[in-house]
Amino acid sequence: MAETGTKGQDYESSLSGASQTVAEFEDHRKGAAGKIQHALHVNPSLVPLIVLVFAIVLFGLLLGSKFLSPFALTLILQQVQIVGIVAAAQSLVILTAGIDLSVGAIMVLSSVIMGQFTFRYGIPAPISIACGIAVGAAIGAVNGWLVSKVKLPPFIVTLGMWQIVLAANFLYSANETIRSQDIEAQAPFLQFFGAKFNVGGAVFTVGVVFMLLLVLVLAFALRHTAWGRHVYAVGDDPEAAELSGVNVHKTLMSVYILSGLICAFAGWALIGRIGSVSPTSGQLANIESITAVVIGGISLFGGRGSILGSLFGALIVGVFTLGLRLLGADAQWTFLLIGLLIIGAVATDQWIRKVSA
Repeated sequence: MAETGTKGQDYESSLSGASQTVAEFEDHRKGAAGKIQHALHVNPSLVPLIVLVFAIVLFGLLLGSKFLSPFALTLILQQVQIVGIVAAAQSLVILTAGIDLSVGAIMVLSSVIMGQFTFRYGIPAPISIACGIAVGAAIGAVNGWLVSKVKLPPFIVTLGMWQIVLAANFLYSANETIRSQDIEAQAPFLQFFGAKFNVGGAVFTVGVVFMLLLVLVLAFALRHTAWGRHVYAVGDDPEAAELSGVNVHKTLMSVYILSGLICAFAGWALIGRIGSVSPTSGQLANIESITAVVIGGISLFGGRGSILGSLFGALIVGVFTLGLRLLGADAQWTFLLIGLLIIGAVATDQWIRKVSA
């Protein structure tokens, strides 16, 4: 019996030693790079924030007060407000492992409906705006139903919807632009998002405030509500989410409807930004929103990322655009740098994803 007990102790001792060796080996493998990798995995908006701060410091050193003035920095916010709002909508869809190519078309059609209802039919501006917002939400609902119920790929659904909405926009508006002077004289409420106010030399617009509040509200909802956890769960693995009790259809419908709703508000903000109602404005909003989301560190595979990152991504593009313009550089350098940032962001995302592999 004593010999048997001794052998058991030796066996347990060897197991303990082996497990300790494995643990030490894993810790050794992790190292500093692994810790950085894990930190970026836990805080996905950290990378775009670092890039944003670096870009501001770089152009600040090169341009001095010409770039770092309150006016210049808030000018960047004004320039990216439309992309920032649309990127918030795009972020919700991409977090569910989808993509929405119709966001720009929804935005423009909503703005056209707001303008045409006011000037063509004489409907009061607040009611026209409500109709435009309702149309945006309805288009989002159709996208969501086709994706969640009919099980069509999001890329195909929104690509088709982009073409349909774009055609409806031009057919309905007859390619007519409602001039800024007419809006100011008859329906100034359409330009509400363009109203400006000064804070210590910094110039803000209602559209900028709306963009910041929207991002903060969505960030809170995604992080601290059951709905937000369901969005991430569906993006990570819809089948596993369904098995765990998440209503995948309801979650996807809510995301696409909210996306359409936000894009409609972006249409209202677009009127305030450019002053007029034009069916040809904002045609690149879908690509620009995806660019902001990707640079912002939200994974195109879904289930990982922060909506704050998409705001940082939009600001990064704005900083590089204004900074290079003030330096007198050719506009093509902006496209080159943004292209490099997109590829770098996707490569970083793939590296970070290895943490959970």
